Amino acid sequence: MGKWFKSGTPWIWMTGGAVSLSLIAVIGLFLLIGWRGLSFFWPAAVYEFSMQNEQGQQSVLIGEIYDQEHVLKQQLIDGGVTGLEDYPESLERFLIKTGNREYVDLDFQWILETIIKGKKVAHDVVVFERTKNGNFYGYLDAINEGEQKLNIEQSRLVDELNLRLERALEFRDKEHGLLTGDIGRINNDLDRIRLKQRKLELDGELTEQKIAEFKASSDALRAEYLGLESELFSYRDQAKRDSVVVKDMAGRLVTMPLSYILDFYQPNDMSFMQKVGHWFHQVYKFVNSDPREANTEGGVFPAIFGTVFMVMLMAVIVTPFGVVAAIYLHEYAGKNNITKFIRIAVINLSGVPSIVYGVFGLGFFVYILGGSIDQLLYPEALPSPTFGSPGVLWSALTLAILTLPVVIVSTEEGLSRIPSTLREGSLALGATKSETLWRIVIPMASPAIMTGLILAVARAAGEVAPLMLVGVVKIAPTLPVDGNFPFLHLDRKFMHLGFHIYDVGFQSPNVEAARPLVYATSFLLVTVIIGLNLAAIAIRNNLREKYRALEH
Repeated sequence: MGKWFKSGTPWIWMTGGAVSLSLIAVIGLFLLIGWRGLSFFWPAAVYEFSMQNEQGQQSVLIGEIYDQEHVLKQQLIDGGVTGLEDYPESLERFLIKTGNREYVDLDFQWILETIIKGKKVAHDVVVFERTKNGNFYGYLDAINEGEQKLNIEQSRLVDELNLRLERALEFRDKEHGLLTGDIGRINNDLDRIRLKQRKLELDGELTEQKIAEFKASSDALRAEYLGLESELFSYRDQAKRDSVVVKDMAGRLVTMPLSYILDFYQPNDMSFMQKVGHWFHQVYKFVNSDPREANTEGGVFPAIFGTVFMVMLMAVIVTPFGVVAAIYLHEYAGKNNITKFIRIAVINLSGVPSIVYGVFGLGFFVYILGGSIDQLLYPEALPSPTFGSPGVLWSALTLAILTLPVVIVSTEEGLSRIPSTLREGSLALGATKSETLWRIVIPMASPAIMTGLILAVARAAGEVAPLMLVGVVKIAPTLPVDGNFPFLHLDRKFMHLGFHIYDVGFQSPNVEAARPLVYATSFLLVTVIIGLNLAAIAIRNNLREKYRALEH
């Protein structure tokens, strides 16, 4: 036994076991997040509850069973619930998602089994997804065209509603395309004309002729805008033409314009394959649409775009700086105390809290550097800042500094593994030191460079604290990339998946509605990080195979 311990075999098994347990824990956590997040998009059954309270008043509640739990009777009695003397010590209660926010105090309600007198699957019930106030649960009663009720048989209401909703969505898409397209272009051009005129005024070069030219251009754009505005109002009126009448759980007839409805479905009347198709459709909408209702409804496309765009911009910035610094430290710098101090400083930078980098980025990049850029290049826009406010560029630079030590250390380790005989052989054949570095050393160190980049991307994609100071926001009205010149707007604020998780999970006014979105967004963030890392790993493995022959 003593020889076995001295051989080191136990430590190998302990290390392997620890790695295996860690891997199982990570995979288990990933699967748990995925299950809790993705199951949210499955069309849950909708029930109709017949209830009677302590005073004998009867009511009907329609909704999904969101959660259920057992609670001690004594806890309920201590909370003020009466009439529980004849019930067992443990009672079951249900969390019901009812929707219909404009008609109920809370769209999530806890109800005890003691007040439930009947429960049945609500066949023919329809779930409406709306642009505001969340879902609506009810039964189809009629369809209106304008102020006139259409004479349609009850069995054909669903098909007719499908056709008219497609029409309303088509006009709403045209409205959105007009706002983001031609009307957005006109507003952008008008703002550029205003800034050009102010710049000439500040430089003392504004003449009557220039003023007349600017006025003529602005008038032409405004005339075009008026024509597009009438077209926009026409699209809105067409989208609001039709409406649907729905009977809610209280028996009221509620009229909803189709312009406020995004989708509808009947979960209790769907087959399994229809539910699978609906699930894929809901996941696609979550990934592809914008958030709404204080981020508790809708999708996360701006956050996905902002996360990937910022990480890629950070990678473009940090890679050359990190590689150049590592090459200088390993290939050119002398082996003295100053070099040792620099290496120690680089290693220590990895342990600095990320919020400190955020404060540095806000003070140096935003206020000093951005403010100076505004003074030099954009004085006509002042006092409104251009680069003197948080934006995606400053976020990428801040995270580039945060991840710079990782790239430097990884690249330097890759350089140290390259045999010195290769460098000496290249120099002996007449190549200069720079040619040796460019054609021999850097290509062979490229797998290590990619390893550093992988680690940098993994850390940067998950950082939130510094971004809260230098560019990320709850809702970004526009993306950093659009069709207006100069097309790439690095001064704009952006959304980020990590901050979206924080905002939805801890700042949401509707906690129950936000909880599944936190799981879904977390799963999506981990998936994005894994995707970026897999792409970098594939590139690294390709480079490793390409230059493997040089090592021999």
